[in-house]
Amino acid sequence: MLAAVSRVLSRAAQKPASRVLVASCNYSKDATFEIKKCDLYGLEKGPPVTTVLTREDGLKYYRMMLTVRRMELKADQLYKQKFIRGFCHLCDGQEACSVGLEAGIKPTDHVITSYRAHGLCYTRGLSVRSILAELTGRRGGCAKGKGGSMHMYIKNFYGGNGIVGAQGPLGAGIALACKYKGNEEICLTLYGDGAANQGQIAEAHNMAALWKLPCVFICENNLYGMGTSVKRAAASTDYYKRGHFLPGLRVDGMDVLSVREATKFAADYCRSGKGSIVMELQTYRYHGHSMSDPGISYRSREEVQDMRRKSDPIMLLKDRMVNSNLATIEELKGIDVEVRKEIEDAARFATTDPEPPLEELGHHIYCDNPPFEVRGVNQWIKFKSLS
Repeated sequence: MLAAVSRVLSRAAQKPASRVLVASCNYSKDATFEIKKCDLYGLEKGPPVTTVLTREDGLKYYRMMLTVRRMELKADQLYKQKFIRGFCHLCDGQEACSVGLEAGIKPTDHVITSYRAHGLCYTRGLSVRSILAELTGRRGGCAKGKGGSMHMYIKNFYGGNGIVGAQGPLGAGIALACKYKGNEEICLTLYGDGAANQGQIAEAHNMAALWKLPCVFICENNLYGMGTSVKRAAASTDYYKRGHFLPGLRVDGMDVLSVREATKFAADYCRSGKGSIVMELQTYRYHGHSMSDPGISYRSREEVQDMRRKSDPIMLLKDRMVNSNLATIEELKGIDVEVRKEIEDAARFATTDPEPPLEELGHHIYCDNPPFEVRGVNQWIKFKSLS
């Protein structure tokens, strides 16, 4: 009898603590939650006001949002240590947007966004290592160290665009290609509340309406265009109505489940052949506009802290999962430990990987082209370009 008990205890001791904890808990497989009703424009019916979250999806969303948060905080640290130079726009606080959008579409769908792109880079499939290495300008970066914060790419993800609002017409063009090919794919075209006042966004809306393009125009309204409040910059802050002849919906962008359901609704609308739709995500960034902006000259510390306390997207999902027996606090703490380790490993790689050599400066201008020479800063300097 004692020998049998000893064998059982020894087998349990060999298992990781997290697995033993999971095995000992009787978790719920799923739970139903109420989500905030979307404001609608030009629509008779909107997304559902309740949704089911499975334990598997909940853990997945939690890990992804936590990874984006930790990655952005590490990028902040690396910038202050001068490993990252130039432009760098962080999206901590807006994690529910990138994770919820990806949860509502297919991997074969297309996404294009502004320069605040790190979260979407990760949810589209880039590794933390390749993102941080791109930020530090290393060969192991997703654009081989030549793109930086605003220019990261992966299959079906078209960046990061450095020009305010430039992704609007480009996204409409991607949607036009989808319609031309007849593959039932769609394009999510994201821009901020500041870019919403750009003329090229209105032009893209017009073309998308005329040609019934499968494009979801998404305004990430984080309340400030650089350092200017939306109330001081826009005659109308109802960005979901800005399409005029396009229907729209306004979504709680701090709730990953609300974003997921709204994205599914918008994607189905586009796939059905009805044309484009505008979606406004009401969200909030914790950092300033960029690393040169402390973020407290045009808003108070109390405002930021209040938003963290009441509406933090990671906290909201965590509370839902724990209160519905989809996970325990200990299990989620374990995920946090794993994410921290992943971020630290990626940061080590991003600060030790070599920079691209000068002779590769002209490479990858075209994806499929015979080698040719590129002129440098004067006519005597030449670089070879290889695809």
